[in-house]
Amino acid sequence: MQYQEHLALSEVSPPLAPKHPQVLSLHGDSRIDNYFWLRDRTNPDVIAYLEAENAYTKTMMQHTEPLQTTLYNEMLSRIQETDLSVPYRKGDYYYYSRTEEGKSYPIHCRKRGSLDAPEEVLLDENLLAEGEEYFELGVFAISPDQKILAYSVDTNGSELYTLYFLDLVTRELYPESIPETEYSLAWGNHNQTVFYTQVDEAHRPFKLFRHILGTPVSEDVLVYHETDESYNLRVYKTRSEGYILMHLGSHATSEVHFLDANSPRESFQIIAARSHGIEYSVEHHGDYFYIITNEDAINFKLMRTLTSNPAKENWETVIPHREEVFLSDVSAFANHMVFYERQSGLPQVRVRQLSTGNEHYIAFAEPTYEVYEGANAEFNTNIWRFNYTSLVTPNSVFDYNLDTQERELKKETPVLGGYDRTQYVSQRLNAIAPDGTPVPLSLVYKQGITPNGANPLLLTGYGAYGIDEPDAFSSNRLALLNRGVVVAIAHIRGGAEMGRKWYEDGKFLNKKNTFTDFIACAEHLIQAKWTSPEYLAIEGGSAGGLLMGAVVNLRPDLFKAVVANVPFVDVVTTMLDASLPLTAIEWDEWGNPEDKTFYDYMKSYSPYDNVEAKDYPAMLITAGLNDPRVAYWEPAKWTAKLRELKTDNNLLLLKTNMGAGHGGASGRYERLKEIAFEYAFLLEQWGKKQWTVDS
Repeated sequence: MQYQEHLALSEVSPPLAPKHPQVLSLHGDSRIDNYFWLRDRTNPDVIAYLEAENAYTKTMMQHTEPLQTTLYNEMLSRIQETDLSVPYRKGDYYYYSRTEEGKSYPIHCRKRGSLDAPEEVLLDENLLAEGEEYFELGVFAISPDQKILAYSVDTNGSELYTLYFLDLVTRELYPESIPETEYSLAWGNHNQTVFYTQVDEAHRPFKLFRHILGTPVSEDVLVYHETDESYNLRVYKTRSEGYILMHLGSHATSEVHFLDANSPRESFQIIAARSHGIEYSVEHHGDYFYIITNEDAINFKLMRTLTSNPAKENWETVIPHREEVFLSDVSAFANHMVFYERQSGLPQVRVRQLSTGNEHYIAFAEPTYEVYEGANAEFNTNIWRFNYTSLVTPNSVFDYNLDTQERELKKETPVLGGYDRTQYVSQRLNAIAPDGTPVPLSLVYKQGITPNGANPLLLTGYGAYGIDEPDAFSSNRLALLNRGVVVAIAHIRGGAEMGRKWYEDGKFLNKKNTFTDFIACAEHLIQAKWTSPEYLAIEGGSAGGLLMGAVVNLRPDLFKAVVANVPFVDVVTTMLDASLPLTAIEWDEWGNPEDKTFYDYMKSYSPYDNVEAKDYPAMLITAGLNDPRVAYWEPAKWTAKLRELKTDNNLLLLKTNMGAGHGGASGRYERLKEIAFEYAFLLEQWGKKQWTVDS
């Protein structure tokens, strides 16, 4: 297929992918996939098609390049390019990272004994990234004696990392490097032994190896091989440094093994054998393992058991199950426990003093916010570091005294250019789903905006894997807010904002709740006159891209424009191919279409399978050629089918990053350019009036 004619006509004619019908049959049902051939990236026509789409996208967006430059410069001007993270203490050292103006990546450093001591540069990512189109740091783990750094890098976005060891005394690399690792590693306490994970052909971490520094990789000992393709494996060390834990987990089931970190050549021991549907995670303190589990507790409960005899029959309850509170995690320190909870859609933090049993909650004043654990490397401390942010409050690092309950603001991320949070409003609303369920909505907008039906509004959502859609600050978002755009976040089922049941009610055969919740949010915003279909844009990525594809099939009339980043849209075909990364692991999230019940249900909502001859909104779709999570061909096939069938003249763009993966471009400057491009697309759809900043 020759695409030159498409390039010549790109101002008026988008590239059209040829149709090569492929019949896919299962359960007595046949699907015809005209664009199945796009899966073969070794076919020159596939690359030619992607490049033709990129050329068309560039041409159609060329007139917005001045706007893109303006947006980029605005966003960059708000960032303190030369900046420093809040140092954290580990033993004799203070660790931190810093950035320098003009450099894309962080520089990792430490100081010994005092923050006034000379700086020691541990790793400069900019040097490692030289000559690479893409760069991502994976593992960054200091040995217990703090003399050796284990780090790993990915240079193409495939999420396959090569592991290296750097002697921090001599500044020399160890001779061995270990390819195709995952970002999971634990040091034994004797400083010469590391445990790392490797991935299979489907990018699943499935093997745990023990490596002795300075020895050939060929001599590494295979410690564990997980043969169940629906499970992945990770390894980590407890904050107490007493144990190395191996966590085996699917999306529905867990199994944890433990090893004394002082005896790294011994064998791992199991805590509790896997039982389908039972999840648990483990923390260590003194003579006990503390275990969060969902056994007979949908919102999880806290148990403990002796490390000397951790079998399940010895577990005892510490915090019983509560219907109204979701217990998500626990952090152990020498004299305290910190519990992470969610209630009424908001995160909460509870502190227990172990010597007295006294407890208190940490109060947060804003109507919507996020709080999460910061860098807490030390076990023997009464200072707990946390990060706090909201839709109007930049990310803030606090040190909290667990005894006195005093908090100290260590740093609020600078927003240059005179940011004044009082000029912006955040609030929480509820939409009502078709089944009567209230669905939380978070809004942020500039003071003076009123519900008049004519506000451009960007509605985002995710709704999968029990992941919360955070109400977090973004200085980049000011480029929209200052142009009169309202930004809304839909906390739809499939996430866990309202507890574990919120997640369960948005997966498997309940997945359509995710889509109808989102539509209900859109309708509520329109009915409340925050916007109208003429001004309502939506955005989501990955599983949130599936959301975008599903809702535009169901209600294209509601939306003016759509941004779908690396969207998971070819649900049935992908979930039938266990050779693909993540597929088998994902069966516990979406179901296995080898089962006809799941097949029929998936087919009924899969965006690619349900494209129809009708009008669609303007759409920007992105992909990464090296994406191991959502293969490039899913957005490419979806675009091709939309071009074939849609009956409107609205803009449809496919933008494929030919040198990156799931997360798009690496490096902070290139990432800003991608955001500027997306914002320019949206502002173009909203109209020229929105190109200028509100006074």
